Amino acid sequence: MTKAIGAQAAVAQLTGWTATPGRDAIAKTYKFADFNAAFAFMTRVALKADMMDHHPEWSNVYNKVEVVLTTHDANGVTAKDVELAKFMDEAAG
Repeated sequence: MTKAIGAQAAVAQLTGWTATPGRDAIAKTYKFADFNAAFAFMTRVALKADMMDHHPEWSNVYNKVEVVLTTHDANGVTAKDVELAKFMDEAAG
């Protein structure tokens, strides 16, 4: 099992991510030019997430993608979440 590092430790390593109130998770909202750009981002992240076997909680409305990351089997934020968050930031460019 992967060990939780905690939301505060994770956000200290990231830009624009925040701790989620009431749970050990991190969150960020991405805004894109339009729906196509948002969906392209989600597609790229989905491929990476599937390779990692680590899937985000997210939603999309038009040009906005809201993301929450936590590792459910560790009951909190782990290095996997930090890795995926950094990938998302790169993919959002």
